[in-house]
Amino acid sequence: MPQDVRFDLPFNTPVSPYLACARERHLRWVWDRGLVRSQAGFEEYRSWDLAQAAARTYPHASAADLSTLMNWFSLAFLFDDQFDVVRPDRMDRIAEVARELIVTPLRPAGTAPRVVCPITVAWAEVWEDLSQGMSLTWQTRFAASWGRFLVAHCEEVDLAGQGRAGTLGLEAYTALRRRTVGIHHSIDAGERSRAFEVPPAAMAHPLMERMRDLAADTIGFMNDVHSFERERRRGDGHNLIAVLQRERNCSWQEAIDEAHRMTTRCLEEYLVLEARIPQMCDELGLDAGERARVEMGVEAIQHWINGNYEWALTSGRYADKEGAVATAELAGRGSVDDLLTI
Repeated sequence: MPQDVRFDLPFNTPVSPYLACARERHLRWVWDRGLVRSQAGFEEYRSWDLAQAAARTYPHASAADLSTLMNWFSLAFLFDDQFDVVRPDRMDRIAEVARELIVTPLRPAGTAPRVVCPITVAWAEVWEDLSQGMSLTWQTRFAASWGRFLVAHCEEVDLAGQGRAGTLGLEAYTALRRRTVGIHHSIDAGERSRAFEVPPAAMAHPLMERMRDLAADTIGFMNDVHSFERERRRGDGHNLIAVLQRERNCSWQEAIDEAHRMTTRCLEEYLVLEARIPQMCDELGLDAGERARVEMGVEAIQHWINGNYEWALTSGRYADKEGAVATAELAGRGSVDDLLTI
C-alpha cells in the first residue's frame, strides 16, 4: 500500500525528451562497468528505472549530460544497497569505499582511485564528466554536500552494526534522514544539468538554505512512505513510519497517516518560503541575470520534489519482490551483487 500513497504536489515538471536513448546507453554503461554482475542483479537494477528518475529531475539536460547524470545516479543507489548489517566485517569495507567516494571530487578530475572496486572506478569517470565546465565554487559545494551524504550513510551502518538502528527518536532520525536522502548535492547537480550556477550570495542566504532543507525533508519523507514495505521486509528501521510507530506506540496505519501529514507540513512551509524569493533577490540587490539563475535554482528544487515523487510511484525499487532479490533482502543484503570488491 505505501507505494500507492499519493501526495498533492503543486508542481507540473517536464520529462526529458532524451529519456529512451539515454536509458539504453546508461544500462549498457552499468553492465560494462561491472556495476551489475549477474543477470538477476541487472534485471533488478533495470526494474528501478533510475533513468526515468534522472529524466524527471533533470529534464533540461542535453542528451549527453543526461547520460552522465544517469550514470551518477546509479552509483549512489547501488552503493546504498551494498550495506549488509548482518556481517560486521562489511562495515570496515563500506567505510573505506565511502572515504574514497568522498575524496574523489577533492582531487584533480580524472585521478585514478586509490581504493579500487567497480563503484570507485566508475565514480572517478563520472566525476570527470560531471565537474566539466563548473566553477571551483560549485565543485566545492557539491563535494561538501556529497561528503555529508556519504558520512551519514556510514553513521547509519554504524548504528545498525551496534544494534541501534531502531532506537533513534523522531528528532534524531529526521536530522539524520535529511543527510541520508542526498538531496542537497542532487539539487546542486541541477545546476550542472543546465550549465548555470546560483549566485553564491543567494545560495548562502538563510531563505535558500531552509528551502533546500525542507525539500530534503519532503523528499526523504515521501521516499520513506513509498519504500516502507521494502524496508520493513528487510528489517530496516531507517524509515520515518517505523520510527513513528515505535515512538508513539501506534498502529502502522496511524504511523503512515502521520508521516503523510509531516510531509505535507514540510511542503507547505517550503511553498511559503519559495514565495519570498523575489524579496530575497531585492534584499541582495541581484541584477536580472542573477535573478534568472536564482529562478533556475528554484526550478531545480521543484524538479526534484515532483520528479522524484512521480518516479517513486512506479519504480520497481519499492515494489514487492520475489525470487533472488527478495531472498537477498531477507538474508540481510540490499543487493544481489557485491560491488565493493574487485
